[in-house]
Amino acid sequence: MSVDTRVARAIHLFAAFWTLCLAVLIFFDVMGLKFLGRPVPGTKEIIQNSVVAITFLQIPLAIYSGSMLRTSILADAVPPFVQKLLRTSMSILGFLVFMTILWSTWPAFFDSYRIGEYEGEGSLRVPTWPVRGTVLVMSGFAAWAYLTMIWHDWRGNLIDGQAAPGAYMGGEN
Repeated sequence: MSVDTRVARAIHLFAAFWTLCLAVLIFFDVMGLKFLGRPVPGTKEIIQNSVVAITFLQIPLAIYSGSMLRTSILADAVPPFVQKLLRTSMSILGFLVFMTILWSTWPAFFDSYRIGEYEGEGSLRVPTWPVRGTVLVMSGFAAWAYLTMIWHDWRGNLIDGQAAPGAYMGGEN
């Protein structure tokens, strides 16, 4: 299994743990409101920023495992070489999308860090630069993942024509 896939798995597990922590936070927020008449301060801001970060943290493994949204109606109707060309074209488009996100997020991340931008008022202020940084870094990783998928595809290393070797969560491939 490649280092990229291992890193993508580790990041995915971190995102899953983060999601579990958010579920616990929501539980305490609801119970605090119900039984104490006071919600957990800052829950809305934490969740609002976390959803974006968690989504971007899961993208590289989705690319490596062949789980990105796609339709197979056209791909199944053409010969294998044309299927490979379609996968390559879509990977190039994915690469360009994530490079565009990276390019457009770069200035906002540095501005957010420089001025100390935050979400929320009152008892809890959540800084926005970590989320912007996550989007920035994960967009770069996603673009890299698309490039490596093209490499794997043209070397004949994809499993079932869609997943990188060792990308499945079930074990070594």
